[in-house]
Amino acid sequence: MNIEQARFNMIEQQIRPWDVLDPKVLTLLAKVKREDFVPAAYRDLAFADLEIPLGEGQVMLPPRVEARLLQELGIKKTDRVLEIGTGSGYMAALLAASAEHVTTLEIRPSLAAIARENLQRSGVDNVTVEVANGLSGWSQRAPFDAILVSGALPEVPAALLKQLRVGGRLAVIVGEAPVMEAQLITCTAEGVFNTINVFETVMPSLDGASPSAGFSF
Repeated sequence: MNIEQARFNMIEQQIRPWDVLDPKVLTLLAKVKREDFVPAAYRDLAFADLEIPLGEGQVMLPPRVEARLLQELGIKKTDRVLEIGTGSGYMAALLAASAEHVTTLEIRPSLAAIARENLQRSGVDNVTVEVANGLSGWSQRAPFDAILVSGALPEVPAALLKQLRVGGRLAVIVGEAPVMEAQLITCTAEGVFNTINVFETVMPSLDGASPSAGFSF
């Protein structure tokens, strides 16, 4: 496989048609090596428009969804970011390339360990991987300029909204299959939020978010 050609095709054929046109985001997608965050068994599928298995029932999201969420958040160099659901660490690496610091929370210790290895190997040094159920956020580093939830939720936990600073943005996919909406929620004043529905999609529920996990919204 010609990796650079496959990367180019991913950007031009999957991501641009999904209204991801921000030059900064497109540059990041060319720069951050997605294949370095994909399990070895699926490396040939690194740039395919599909969910890639990570083990333990978890997946990497399709590139177009990752790219669109990244674009909507509009990360700046001074931003302190929280990601809920680390997975392979790829999204954290994309966020970190534009942010001051990223804290990413992963409920599964084995995946957190893999993500740390992937990030270290890729030279990403402004990400902290914590093992936690991120539905309560991470008050130790709050408030955040941006929060990204890398999995679908039935509704937005109030704890996450409370950890946004004024002007902060939360990107999250809300709903249950087959109807889910990607939302961008902005804190416009203390305790005041503006919600925009950005696009419709269907994606796996966030690990730990199901009723069987004992989480109450």
